[in-house]
Amino acid sequence: MRRVQFFDTTLRDGEQSPGVNLNAKEKVAIALQLERLGIHVMEAGFAAASPGDLEAVRQVGEAVKEATVVSLARAVPGDIEKAREALRGAENPGIHVFLATSPIHRKYKLNMTRDEVLEKAEIAVRLAKKYFPHVEFSMEDGGRTEKEFLCQVAERVIPAGADVLNIPDTVGYLTPGEYGEIFQYLKANVRGIEKVKLSAHCHDDLGMAVANTLAAIEAGVEQVEGTINGIGERAGNTALEEVAMALATREDHFQVVTGLNLREIAKTSRLVSKLTGMPVPGNKAVVGANAFAHESGIHQDGMLKNSSTYEIMRPETVGLEATRLVLGKHSGRHAFRDKLWEMGYRLPEERINSLFIRFKELADRKKNVEEEDLVSLVEEKWGGEEEIFTLETIQLSYGNRSVPTASVRIFDLRRRQALEEAACGNGSVDAIFKAIDRVTGEVMHLEEYKIASVTHGKDALGEVFVKLRQGDCTVQGRGVSTDVLEASARAYIHAVNRLAVRVVERKRETVPASSGS
Repeated sequence: MRRVQFFDTTLRDGEQSPGVNLNAKEKVAIALQLERLGIHVMEAGFAAASPGDLEAVRQVGEAVKEATVVSLARAVPGDIEKAREALRGAENPGIHVFLATSPIHRKYKLNMTRDEVLEKAEIAVRLAKKYFPHVEFSMEDGGRTEKEFLCQVAERVIPAGADVLNIPDTVGYLTPGEYGEIFQYLKANVRGIEKVKLSAHCHDDLGMAVANTLAAIEAGVEQVEGTINGIGERAGNTALEEVAMALATREDHFQVVTGLNLREIAKTSRLVSKLTGMPVPGNKAVVGANAFAHESGIHQDGMLKNSSTYEIMRPETVGLEATRLVLGKHSGRHAFRDKLWEMGYRLPEERINSLFIRFKELADRKKNVEEEDLVSLVEEKWGGEEEIFTLETIQLSYGNRSVPTASVRIFDLRRRQALEEAACGNGSVDAIFKAIDRVTGEVMHLEEYKIASVTHGKDALGEVFVKLRQGDCTVQGRGVSTDVLEASARAYIHAVNRLAVRVVERKRETVPASSGS
């Protein structure tokens, strides 16, 4: 059977989801997990976008040892030079150059003729090939480009050094039949097409990204692109975990192999969800909470007799074993460390010590501690950002006929002293946030507030996500606790810390990269 490789763009296209902003450490954490999943090519970011993005691409390139790490670049020399700078120390560097080709983009965005597009594409690929052993060229909005012009572009960039040719359905417009036909047309009409890998990149605006990607595989593509959990701009990208499981479950039909470690799917999905602050819908295919749940009596009866009556794939295949956490308030540090190791977390000793304190607090409050609870504790502050403020105590006064009041005690690590403030609000959460604003001396605008239950029951761990904006800077924060008000305070302080660090980083940044054409 032929092999199809997976190109993951969670760190670039996925990060372009509204409200998502990953720092370098978070990108590295996701990249290393993608490597454990077996991803063949990962797009670490857009090095020319900002000094911060360049640094993130650099760190991912140096951390990843097996997969090819690429940076996105427009078809302009400045972008290609920035990608070269970012990936100079990477084990397996590559570049992903793109240029729009559709009539609507040529006219309204580029203001270029066909001949100008052809020349620009060829020059960019030749330059990229001087610096990189792996060059991918994408025809942006290829799905709405004339087929004969796609062929003309292909015949210019293949001799110039392109290794992969990507035809993206950038706006999610095509049907599976139409998309598959494009690749068949290219195979039949492009000279030298056998010298490159054909790649499919689909968006989900009409809910057909996965279907279109599978149609492209049937048409002979050798690479598929997408993101974990299908995150991305607008309606998102192809959900790679869905494609992977479709190919594995229906291997008899597709007759392809991927080489992915499917048991890492659930963990990868969970990590991306935590770090981006984008919860996975319960009915999401493969990784949703209900993907392997059965409530109907008829379904349950069938499952008890033979699981294949209602399950076409096993939860164990994607790493969703229902293992219960047996740690409790009497457990010691050694057992706690062993459990983290068993779950795949390799953490420094000081991180384990701080997590153990939080675990003991949770065990005192919660009757049954489950593995999902421990995962939330571990991944609450996965990025390891510098902490300036830490929550010590919180007190609340609330009644349906009184004004909610919150009092907080926060330790300021810069001043090495504890600060206390109180504030009233139009609700308990609002009062908490205002009190924190007073302590920190910062005024933020709350753009988004989300709360979710990590497990089930009255003592379930609550997980809160907030998005704060100050000027043109937007950050996310998350916090967990059995008390949702405490979790809210932790999430808000986490975001404030990230904002403070971001301000310092931005002061260090140099002049932004050239915008190109």
